[in-house]
Amino acid sequence: MASSTSCLRLENVIFSSTNRKLRQTNANGSVLLSSPIRSLSLLSPSPLFSPKFALLKNLLSVSSSLSVKASSSTAIAEPEGIKINSVSTKPIEGQKTGTSGLRKKVKIFKEENYLANWIQALFNSLPPEDYKNGVLVLGGDGRYFNREASQIIIKIAAGNGVGKILVGKEGIMSTPAVSAVIRKRKANGGFIMSASHNPGGPEYDWGIKFNYNSGQPAPESITDKIYGNTLSISEIKMADIPDVDLSTLRVTKYGNFSVEVVDPVSDYLELMENVFDFELIKSLLSQSDFRFIFDAMHAVTGAYAKPIFVDKLGASLDSISNGVPLEDFGHGHPDPNLTYAKDLVDIMYAENGPDFGAASDGDGDRNMVLGRGFFVTPSDSVAIIAANAQEAIPYFTSGPKGLARSMPTSGALDRVAEKLNLPFFEVPTGWKFFGNLMDAGKLSICGEESFGTGSDHIREKDGIWAVLAWLSIIAYRNKDKKPGDKLVSVADVVKEHWETYGRNFFSRYDYEECESEGANKMIQYLRDLVSKGKPGDKYGNYTLQFADDFTYTDPVDGSVVSKQGIRFVFTDGSRIIFRLSGTGSAGATVRIYIEQFEPDVSKHEMDAQIALKPLIDLALSVSKLKDFTGRDKPTVIT
Repeated sequence: MASSTSCLRLENVIFSSTNRKLRQTNANGSVLLSSPIRSLSLLSPSPLFSPKFALLKNLLSVSSSLSVKASSSTAIAEPEGIKINSVSTKPIEGQKTGTSGLRKKVKIFKEENYLANWIQALFNSLPPEDYKNGVLVLGGDGRYFNREASQIIIKIAAGNGVGKILVGKEGIMSTPAVSAVIRKRKANGGFIMSASHNPGGPEYDWGIKFNYNSGQPAPESITDKIYGNTLSISEIKMADIPDVDLSTLRVTKYGNFSVEVVDPVSDYLELMENVFDFELIKSLLSQSDFRFIFDAMHAVTGAYAKPIFVDKLGASLDSISNGVPLEDFGHGHPDPNLTYAKDLVDIMYAENGPDFGAASDGDGDRNMVLGRGFFVTPSDSVAIIAANAQEAIPYFTSGPKGLARSMPTSGALDRVAEKLNLPFFEVPTGWKFFGNLMDAGKLSICGEESFGTGSDHIREKDGIWAVLAWLSIIAYRNKDKKPGDKLVSVADVVKEHWETYGRNFFSRYDYEECESEGANKMIQYLRDLVSKGKPGDKYGNYTLQFADDFTYTDPVDGSVVSKQGIRFVFTDGSRIIFRLSGTGSAGATVRIYIEQFEPDVSKHEMDAQIALKPLIDLALSVSKLKDFTGRDKPTVIT
C-alpha cells in the first residue's frame, strides 16, 4: 500500500494520517465508523460525572485549540506522519508557580496561549532526555476546564517529542494516584490539573503542576526555570492531531506518539493493598456497632471511595457522602476543614454521630479525620500515625526510617521522633521538600498542618492513605474485642497519645484574599522586627528565645531556600508564625500559626482557642494585621 494511504492499526482502531479520520473496525475488519474526530468524550456521558452537569459539556464542544493561537503557525516537522506546527506566541505576565504549581482563575487560563505558554516553557526547561520518546502521566481532579486543558497538554507533549501519554479516564486521576502511576509505570513524570482545595467552575480556580520521575513535585530549580522561560517564550510546538477520546479505556496512536487512557483507580488501589492490612480494616468496617462516613466533597476521591471503602473493605454504600466528582464540586469549596466540610462536622458532632468520619479535598491529597464529637488536628494526626505505624500498618513492620514535618506544623511529631529515637527533619511548607529525604532513604512518615499527611509509598501527601492509616490504628486497637465490648474510639486514641507525649495546643488563622500590597507590607514589617529582636526580649508574659525568617538547607543536596515564614519562638516552647500562602489563585492569604505545649494532663481537654487566647492576642498585636490588611477576623480558623 502506498505511504500516502498507509494506516496504523492498534487493537480495534485504525487511524489514517492523511484524512485524519478514525475508522473503528470489528473483528473481521469491517468499518463500523468513519468520521472526523473532534472530542468523542463529549458524545457519551461519563460514569464519573453527574448528568446534571451534562450542560457543561456543551461549553466544551468547541475544539480545545481555541485556547491556542494558531493564526501564525507554521509546520516545523513531519515525524512519523505527525505534522508539528510552530505557533508563534509572546510572554505573558504572572506565570510564576507558587508552593504547588500555577494557580489562577479559569478565565485567565482560557486567555490566548496562557496554558500553552506555561506547558511549552516547561518542556523548554527540562533536559530533552527527561521527556523525548518518554512516558508522561496526565490526570486531574475533574474540575471545570480539565477536559479542554487535557487536549492542549497532549498536543504540546506530542509536539515536543514525548512518546506516550498515560491519562486517566475522563482526565480523572487524584494527585496521589498520579504519583503512584509515575512510580509504578516508571514514567518520566506527570502533569496534574488541579487547584487542589480551591473552588471550581467557570468563575473559579484552575491549576497545573508537574511531578518528576519519582512522583515528587518538581523542585524549585525546575519551577524557577519554567518561570524564566515564560518571560522569553516565542513559539509553541503543537502537534496537528485531533482531540483524543478520553471516555474509553483504549490506546490511540498517531505515528510514533500514543495516548493510553487508563483506569485512574487500579494502580493506586493495588498500592494501598500492599501498604495496609485490608482484612484487618474490613473486620472493623463490617462490625454492626461501628459506623463510618467518608465525605468526598464531590471531588476526585469520589472516584476512589466506592472501589476502596465499599467494594474492597465492605463499608455500606451510604457511608460515602458527596461521592460523585463534579466539575464545580457541587458549588462547594473542596477543602476538608471545620469550615468548608461543615456538613460532615455537623453529622459527626450530632448526639448519636458515627464513630469515624473523614473527608478529602479537590485533588485527593488532603484529609480531615474526626471521631464522634472529636476533631483530630492534622499536627496530632501525623504524630499519632507515626507513633502507631509499626504495629498497625504492615508497610512499617520494620519501623519508620525517619519523621518530618513542615515548619509551621506543631511539635507533636518531634516528641514522637525523640521517644522512638528516629531521625527528624523540619522543612519549609511544600511537599516537594520531603521528596529528597524520601529518595535518600531518610524519611518514612511526614505531614503538614494544612491537612496533608503521607509517607514514602509515593511522593505526594495522600488523603485516602491517611484515612486508611487511621482505620488501621482503630482496627488494631479493637482487634481482640468481642461483640458487645466497648470499642476504643478515635478520642480514646488521641487522649492516650496526649497522656504519653503531652499536648501541643495548635491553631491556624487564615485571612484569605487579602489585598497583596497590604499583606506584603505586613510581612516586611515583621521581617524588620525580627531582624532587630534578640533573646530575652519581652512580649507580654512571654520571653523571646529567638525570632527569624525560616531558612532551610536540604541535608541531601545542600540546596538552600529562604524567607519561608517568620517565627517568634519563646522560652516556654510557644511559637507564633506568619506566612503568606502560595496555594491561592487570587490576592494573598495571610496565615498565622499559634502553638503552645502543655504537659499537664489535667489541662489537656481545654478548648484550644481558650488555651491559646493570650498567644493569639499577642500575634494580632505584634503583626498589626488589622492596620495592614483591614481585616478584623479570619476567614477560617483551624
